[in-house]
Amino acid sequence: MASYGRFLAKRVLQGLMVILGVITVLFLLRYVTPGSPVDFIAPLDASQATRERIADSLGLNEPLYVQYADYVVSLLQGDMGYSYRSRTAVAPRVFAKLPATLELAVAATIVAIVISIPLGVVSATRRHTAPDYGATLFSLLGISTPNFWLGVMLIIVLSVQFNLFPTSQRAIGVPGIFDLLLAGQLEAAGDGFLTWLWYITLPAITLGTYFTALITRLTRSGMLDELGKTYVRASRAKGLPESLVRYKHVLRNTLIPIITVVGLQLGTLVGGAVITEFVFDWPGLGQVLINSINSRDWPMVQGSLIVISVGFVVVNIVVDTLYTYVNPRVGFD
Repeated sequence: MASYGRFLAKRVLQGLMVILGVITVLFLLRYVTPGSPVDFIAPLDASQATRERIADSLGLNEPLYVQYADYVVSLLQGDMGYSYRSRTAVAPRVFAKLPATLELAVAATIVAIVISIPLGVVSATRRHTAPDYGATLFSLLGISTPNFWLGVMLIIVLSVQFNLFPTSQRAIGVPGIFDLLLAGQLEAAGDGFLTWLWYITLPAITLGTYFTALITRLTRSGMLDELGKTYVRASRAKGLPESLVRYKHVLRNTLIPIITVVGLQLGTLVGGAVITEFVFDWPGLGQVLINSINSRDWPMVQGSLIVISVGFVVVNIVVDTLYTYVNPRVGFD
C-alpha cells in the first residue's frame, strides 16, 4: 500500500510539473506573438493616454516575471482572467463548455472500444480469412480518412439525404439528463437520453473512426503475439475451453498496451475534437478555442488550452493506476 501511495504521489507530481510547463509556454506565447493585447481592446482612434491606462489596468506595465507570478497565483485561485472580446470571466465560460467536449470524447472512445476490440479479436483468431482481410481494410480506411471529410460526408448522406440524424448542435447534455433524473422525471430523462444519442451519434463516429482503426490493429497484433506464447499452448493442453483461453488469458494480457493507447487517445480526443466540433457546430471547447484564436482573445485561448492540458494529465494518471489492476506483474516504478 505504501508503494502504491509513493507511485501515485510521483505521478501526481509529474503531472503538476507538466501543467506548470504548459502554463509557462502559453504565458510566453502571449508575448512573442505579433501585436499587443491593447491593440485588440482599445478603439482604433484611442489616444496614447487611453492605451496606457488600458495597459496599466491589465498589468502589462509590470516586469514579465511579475506578470507571470500574478498569473500563476490567479490560476491557483481559479481566476483565468477576463475575455478581451466579451469582457466576461474566462473560467465560467470555459467550464460551461467543457461538459459538451467531454461527452463527445467519451462517446467517441466508447464507440471505438465497442467496435475495435471484438473486431481485433476476430481478426487475430481468424487470421488470413475474409474477416481478417475485412478488418485490415477497415483499419486502413479508418486511419487514412480525414475526420473533417468523414463528418461532412455523414452529414450529406445520413442527415441531408435520409434525414436520420441532425446536422448540428446539441439539444440536451448529460448534466441536463441528470437534472431530470434528480427531479424524478424518469420519462423525460429517458426521452432526453434518446435525444442526446440522436445528436451525438454522428460526431462520435466521426471523431472515433481513427481511434477505432488504431485499436483494432493494436488488438490484433497483441492477440497474435500472445497466442504464440507457451502458456497458451499449456492451457490448451490442459483441456481449457478455447473461449476461456482466448478471452480470460490472452485478451487480458493484451489489454495493457490497449489501456495505454485508450488513455492517451482519450486525452487527445478532448483536444482533438476541435475540428469535429466545428463541422457539427457542437457547443464545446473547440468552438470557443477557434473563435478565440480568430479574435486574438488570449485569455480565452489560454484558459481553454490549460483545461484541455489538465484533462490530458488526469487521464494519464488514471491510466497508470489501472495498470496494476489489469496486470499485477506491472510494478510501481
